[in-house]
Amino acid sequence: MSDASLNDASFDREASFGDFFALLKPRVMTLVVFTALVGLLAAPNPVHPMIAFTSILFIAIGGGASGALNMWWDADIDAVMKRTQKRPIPAGKVTESEALGFGVALSGLSVIMLGLASNWVAGALLGFTIFFYVVIYTMWLKRWTPQNIVIGGAAGAFPPMIGWAVATGGISVESVLMFCLTFMWTPPHFWALALFMRKDYDNAGVPMLTVTHGRRATRIHILVYTLLLAILAVGTAFTSVGGPIYLAVAVVLNALFIKGAWDIFRRNEEDSEADNFKAERSFFKLSLLYLFMHFGAILVEAILVRFGLGGW
Repeated sequence: MSDASLNDASFDREASFGDFFALLKPRVMTLVVFTALVGLLAAPNPVHPMIAFTSILFIAIGGGASGALNMWWDADIDAVMKRTQKRPIPAGKVTESEALGFGVALSGLSVIMLGLASNWVAGALLGFTIFFYVVIYTMWLKRWTPQNIVIGGAAGAFPPMIGWAVATGGISVESVLMFCLTFMWTPPHFWALALFMRKDYDNAGVPMLTVTHGRRATRIHILVYTLLLAILAVGTAFTSVGGPIYLAVAVVLNALFIKGAWDIFRRNEEDSEADNFKAERSFFKLSLLYLFMHFGAILVEAILVRFGLGGW
């Protein structure tokens, strides 16, 4: 899985705290923490602040453990891709064995402690999430099928379900809806990135849709998934986790998202190359705001409901 340039013997310095922290993919962890917190607070059952804090902490650690194990397995392709060459392992800051041990230790710690701090349904969901991301997505799907992001997107969609389970001890329609929101958002988000980073995936031999089916097919897929996502996102407004504020946010953001996807669909490769994929980059940036704003609106609705002001 690795070449001589990544051999553990080539490392002549001790990894710092910052190097190990970078293994946790802190930017991804931010999304994990936020959506898990929204799932916890949107649930109908109140949770003691200390239980809530420790639960979110261990969910974050579990998410970070997944990132460390992902970087361990993908060290060879990370060294090839321009976007990932500065990650701790290819940059020579952490060895593969250190990343593996770190990830395994944090995985076990996070699952056990979440189960003890809240309940074992939440702990089991976190354990399955780590397994899904590392084994199903990273080790299997990512290098095997252009549907890697579609199926693998489930791994990033579990945190709100875990947060909900912390509060309720189970799974419900509402938590599944929050799961689906992230699940359907993931493909257009990553395919937009793949459109302007295709050479990276080409060089690394990762079968992204842009590589296996071309950019034209990818543009069509982005539009189709965006339309399906918009139906789901707006429809969620009329469930118990939605409300008028969420509806307003969803209508505006999905209108912008559909326009962005349509702009991408209409473009040809000459247009994209001429302006350095301006529309695709704009869509990708909007997609980051999209998910945070939707879950932020769910959070606002949940807070208002607690004070008897929210909902329909």
